Amino acid sequence: MAEPDARLNPAALPMTDAARLLTAAGGQRITLDMLEADRAAGAPANADGTLNLVHYAAWLIREMSGRGD
Repeated sequence: MAEPDARLNPAALPMTDAARLLTAAGGQRITLDMLEADRAAGAPANADGTLNLVHYAAWLIREMSGRGD
């Protein structure tokens, strides 16, 4: 039987993995609470509750630019 694939899928990251990955990549601690607050503020999430890293990054850029559209 084949081993399960342990690679992360950037289009469907569990929120805990997303927090860990963003912390490692950004040099600033990103917590699960921070990601949940972003979701409550309108950040996109997949139907299964996972995070698409590209969609989330686009949302963050839109939020930071102040356009919101």
